[in-house]
Amino acid sequence: MPIKILGDKDFESKPSVKNKALRINLNENIYGTFAEIGAGQETVRNFFRAGGSSGTIAKTMSAYDKDFSDAIYGTEPDRRYVTESRLHKMLDHETRLIEERISRDKHPNKLFFTYANTVATIDFAKRYKGHGWVGIKYQLEPNGDYNKIVLHIRFKENDARLQQNTLGILGTNLIYAAYYAHNNAKQVLKDLYDHIDKDQIEVDTINFSGPQFKDVDNRLMSLQLLKYNMTEAVMFSPDGNNVLPAKVLYKKNVLALRGSFRPVTKVNEDIYEKSLEIFKKENKVDENNIQVIFEITLSNLRSEGEIDEEDFMDRAKLLCSLGHTVLISNFQEYYKLVEYFSNYTKERMALAMGVNNLVDIFDERYYRHLSGGILEAFGKLFFKDLRVYLYPYKNPNTGEVTTSQNLKVHPRMKELYKFFKNNGRVVDVENYDQEILGIFSRQVLKMISNDEEGWEDALPEQTAKMIKEHNLFQREYGEPEQVGY
Repeated sequence: MPIKILGDKDFESKPSVKNKALRINLNENIYGTFAEIGAGQETVRNFFRAGGSSGTIAKTMSAYDKDFSDAIYGTEPDRRYVTESRLHKMLDHETRLIEERISRDKHPNKLFFTYANTVATIDFAKRYKGHGWVGIKYQLEPNGDYNKIVLHIRFKENDARLQQNTLGILGTNLIYAAYYAHNNAKQVLKDLYDHIDKDQIEVDTINFSGPQFKDVDNRLMSLQLLKYNMTEAVMFSPDGNNVLPAKVLYKKNVLALRGSFRPVTKVNEDIYEKSLEIFKKENKVDENNIQVIFEITLSNLRSEGEIDEEDFMDRAKLLCSLGHTVLISNFQEYYKLVEYFSNYTKERMALAMGVNNLVDIFDERYYRHLSGGILEAFGKLFFKDLRVYLYPYKNPNTGEVTTSQNLKVHPRMKELYKFFKNNGRVVDVENYDQEILGIFSRQVLKMISNDEEGWEDALPEQTAKMIKEHNLFQREYGEPEQVGY
């Protein structure tokens, strides 16, 4: 029999941190362990201070010394401690202990949980603000299967004590939401920021698992992180799962392709293949250290002012099925994307794009919010000798092909464009497939939604097959904002 844990009207709709902890403490069935490493025992402190914690807390610990931590949870292959694998080991180990040590005969109605975090707060020199992994493994039925909620955080505050306090609030919010908002994963996300401002902490990865969340798509939950401004970008690996951007991008040579990918076409694949060939031959690029990223800006996921979640899922599935790593971002301007990559790597990077994208980059109106205008933006965009690989455009009416040699920008930008082109920052993609230059995703999308024939020829075979099998892109679309092909 499930134990009732919801419906206490004595607490306000958005209770204080103290009342959240107290409500958990006063529930006679919720019982578990707190294991916190790296920033003190800030979460469990809230439960001790709230009162009535003896009925909730089985054990609290902090294996702060690395040797002790290794002795308890085992060693990590990379010898790091603030990792997702370390967090899972902590959750699984402490849960196993509570199962072994607490008799079900004596406590038949207990709902066991383990809350854990492994974090690094800001360093003494204040160069690295710190980050961490936070999670809970818990039951909603006695003897039931366990659910997990695991998230990665990045600190934004510049004081270790403030970071510790924020972590304690976030941890309390997570435990409370896990039990009192478990029927709504989106609400769990929103509740994480109760009594916390967005400029205090960032949640850039979250994964739900277990029977309670069997119908939750973690990629869709990542989209909510962007919608609620909890992070600037989220990433999906080729297997379709959420992945920590820092882990994928760290010290990599990054080649990024931005597009609407609605749907991904043969042109997108040709840009990818031909740009990768050029990138591999660049100086300071290690062929074995390249990470290719297919990026979609959040503005391109909007339909009539709102994010079309089904459309987002369609595109993510198709790109991942082709073996690509996908980044969804809030970066409308290219220089912000480059700045983001620069947080994780100082190696050479490149952007692959179509002619229309490059023309837009040289449009001054996109940089009016910067005190240095377009010059400031370009200083950030071409950071670390960045290259732009330019894929040609074929005019469907005249047949004229536009490359870097005959591309026209605004007269005021002409000399600036010549400077970057003549200095080798803009490189033409030359070995392109001339037979597919007339393919544009917006036209293919219209053909699919109107049930016209022949659209399959414009797409990779695997993509066309998936669209047919899953009836993707079958509804009516407004005119989409286009970025790339």
